[in-house]
Amino acid sequence: MTELESEGDLHPLIVRRLEIENFRGVKSGCVEFYGHTLLVGGNNVGKSTICEALELVLGPERIYRRPVVNEHDFHAGRYLDDDGSPVYIKIDVILIHLPEEMERKLFSKTRPWSDAKGGFVDDENAEPEDADVEDICRALPLTFIAYYDRKEDDFVGTTYFAHPIEDVGEDDDNYGEPYAGLKYFPREWKIQCGFIYLRTLRTGRRALSLERGSLLDTILRLADTGKESMWESTVKQLRALEPAIGDIPQLQGIQTQIKDRLARFVGLSSDKDATGFYASDLTREHLRQVVQLFLKSEDSNHSVPFNRLGTGAVNALVFALLTHIADLRGKRAIIFAMEEPEIALPPHAQRRIAKYLIGNMGQAIITSHSPYVIEEFEMSDVQAVSRMDGTLSSDRIPTNTIRHRTLRTNGRKLAEAILARGVIVAEGDTEAKMLIAASYMYETLDSSDKYAPLDLIGVSVFDAGTQSDVPKWGPFFKALKKINFAFQDKPNQPWTEDQASHLSCYHYNFESAYKGTEDLLAAEVPVAVHRRFLELVARHPDYPTDKGYLGANALEAEVVALSKTVLKAKKGSGFAGMLIEQCQTLEEIPATLKSFLDKVASDMALPSLEDLGDDDNVDSGPDGMATKASDLEDLI
Repeated sequence: MTELESEGDLHPLIVRRLEIENFRGVKSGCVEFYGHTLLVGGNNVGKSTICEALELVLGPERIYRRPVVNEHDFHAGRYLDDDGSPVYIKIDVILIHLPEEMERKLFSKTRPWSDAKGGFVDDENAEPEDADVEDICRALPLTFIAYYDRKEDDFVGTTYFAHPIEDVGEDDDNYGEPYAGLKYFPREWKIQCGFIYLRTLRTGRRALSLERGSLLDTILRLADTGKESMWESTVKQLRALEPAIGDIPQLQGIQTQIKDRLARFVGLSSDKDATGFYASDLTREHLRQVVQLFLKSEDSNHSVPFNRLGTGAVNALVFALLTHIADLRGKRAIIFAMEEPEIALPPHAQRRIAKYLIGNMGQAIITSHSPYVIEEFEMSDVQAVSRMDGTLSSDRIPTNTIRHRTLRTNGRKLAEAILARGVIVAEGDTEAKMLIAASYMYETLDSSDKYAPLDLIGVSVFDAGTQSDVPKWGPFFKALKKINFAFQDKPNQPWTEDQASHLSCYHYNFESAYKGTEDLLAAEVPVAVHRRFLELVARHPDYPTDKGYLGANALEAEVVALSKTVLKAKKGSGFAGMLIEQCQTLEEIPATLKSFLDKVASDMALPSLEDLGDDDNVDSGPDGMATKASDLEDLI
């Protein structure tokens, strides 16, 4: 969204900026957030790393995980440098639009921030006029720092207030450390931030358990209805279970044998219950692990653990709990990060979850590969994530050259293009359908099996609408980190300087030698194909009857002329693609189309299976996985 949504005059608390150093596959990187955010990009570029980094800084339950980080959380697994000194994971987060009470109590920890200036306005190099802007608000900078502690032989990590930095003397134990002079950011304030992170729901096991940080645990924590005594009461009830589990006849015999035999070697109590069987370890943490939610499905009417239900049913339950959490926290009072909500859900459920999160969460940060999720977001909410040589970056899609209405009406096509490896921007519907048909026929008629069709190499064909609209989509898809191609007719007049600049954003801008698609097809498609096409479409319900029909003795020139007339009359109706589908040999496909498709296939080529088996071409990736130097993420 171009502007943050609000209730009344208040904006919801949001993450504005995230900076990462030495975490996972990221040596360094920065992501800007402007409200609801959809993170898109290829596999293994760092989308999950972004969510994990936010959890390290803001997650109130992350501190219960021991260790907070481990060896594999450090970039390239390097937690000590060549001198044996610790390498630090450092994650910085900037929060803006703090709730009134939070801002009041933490005012000394905040700094003045301006989106117009793109940062803090009280930096050392700031000019007095930098503070003379209307959008200044107080921002809370936080930092998470983790490292390997040699003395403890353990990994430690803590979130701090990043401001102010107090002076530390040389005799202080923390002198020279990156956290020196910083104050601890306690769990109570993390809870106030309302950050929830829901990982990919492949099983729902963690989300629906009672373990710390789960959705059910979050509901218990937010409800605040006697949770302090809940576990204590439960432990007492299990201990005093009547009848006790040990009263089962078979177990009574075992208890007697254990007591009699063990008493020879170990001093046991003389009480009757010196040995016993219980339902758990009778500790809070063990109960969190073993207590499960049971459900009855409508068909079976028999209670089973929730994780024995279908994945789709589990995810639907998760969605229901999300609505409850939103109600407990208050509308738009949650920073909610979620990975791939589309897993095991039908399209309508995917859209429903995305729509709910956007409408009810203060800030929704989502990763997804689903067009049904993507189309629920405004294009200005999309951040294209990329990573090269350990440097992570994200780019906001430039939408200033494209009307909002155009973005909305092209939602589904844009969603599919966002998910593709590459994009062909065709000047119109006729050209788009013709290219798709040509790729299909090329694959069908290519006996050598050397041609790689568009769908198999991950290339989407996007209809720009008109030739004049082709230039403006160049910067758009370039920002999405897509290998982008333009396919258009020969322009009627020279491009303007601005249009030429936008066209330069294309990886390859193809301009046909013909003024129109019909001219191309008339010139390069054999007469026999035109004849087959006319015989076919004569029976089509949309055939333009006013243009006449093919005569039995029509001359070659007449066949081509009628075919061209029909194609022009039904421009945009898919007739050009139908003509291409009448080709019966590879030679009958227009040379111009084959040449363009060969160029796309060559530039978008994936590594062959033979290449993947060549050890010389395989490197160890940043996450310790074997990856081919040519980037295996494109295969997935």
